[in-house]
Amino acid sequence: MTGVQDAIHIHVNGQARTWRSGATVADLLQDLEIRTERVAVELNLEILDRAAFGQRRLENGDRVEILSFIGGGAAARIEPVLAS
Repeated sequence: MTGVQDAIHIHVNGQARTWRSGATVADLLQDLEIRTERVAVELNLEILDRAAFGQRRLENGDRVEILSFIGGGAAARIEPVLAS
């Protein structure tokens, strides 16, 4: 990030983070090295359509939950992705 005014504050899976202003959900996933094929993203309690990832800009105070689909057995589980 180039400066404080270029930063926003968001929460990702419950962790406070400082992120760059103007970033999209797709940018966040890419920066966190999370592949989009088997994840769902909840933004401020709303599940986003995968097609919106590249269009939805993150804003100060946003709460993002990234969930991964885990296959196996009779039913798939959904678990939070641990964002490093």
